[in-house]
Amino acid sequence: MSKYRTLYLWMIIPMVLMQLGIARDYWGDFTENTWAVHVHYWCATLWYAFLVVQPWLATHGRMELHRTNGMIGLFLAGGVAIGALSMMHRDLVYVQLATEDPVRFGPFTPDFFYGVAVVEILMVMLFSLAVVMAIVRRKQIEEHAWWLVSTVFIIMMPALGRGIQGVFIMAQADHWPDVEIFAANVLSQAIIIAVTLAFAWKYGKLKHPATWCAVAINLIAVAVFQIGSVSWIQVLLSSVIKG
Repeated sequence: MSKYRTLYLWMIIPMVLMQLGIARDYWGDFTENTWAVHVHYWCATLWYAFLVVQPWLATHGRMELHRTNGMIGLFLAGGVAIGALSMMHRDLVYVQLATEDPVRFGPFTPDFFYGVAVVEILMVMLFSLAVVMAIVRRKQIEEHAWWLVSTVFIIMMPALGRGIQGVFIMAQADHWPDVEIFAANVLSQAIIIAVTLAFAWKYGKLKHPATWCAVAINLIAVAVFQIGSVSWIQVLLSSVIKG
């Protein structure tokens, strides 16, 4: 357990990255956000906070409370996953809007929003897998801990990506709608992968399946435009997800 005694401090890093990324997008137009957006934001925020508190409890003699909170965490994890899935319709709404008014959306083409929907579905699947594995391996402390740690990196992309895209857009505001954001996507994913690998190296988990899951989904996210341009994917998403 001593190996993880300061883990709670390290878990503040991904929480700060997530909050910095989403701050302007969420708080900048707070009153215009839909109820689904508020639910999604607060479920994700509470999950990140949960993964700061839990390691502290476990390594500071509060195991009973840690276990009780763990049961609450199951409810919270479900909220994160279901909340993310409930946002899928918004991606398809943006597909339609970007098709009708490409100048307004600039670099955010219909292909982009289709690709985001695919990546977010995969993220929810891997997030859910990691939570389930943490439950299955709950008696193996290192396994339990690392599967949970991996969840913050698996679902970080939308928040951090929006923040970095916002910076790139502001830097190129005079060139709208001909703004380049691919580099922003690459940078956001590179930051997440780098932090993931740094954590994995520190805790000796570079070869762990949870690390591979987190790295894999963030590598896939780099190709969001390419994924969204595949016609059968567009047809499938439009058929299943109704905006």
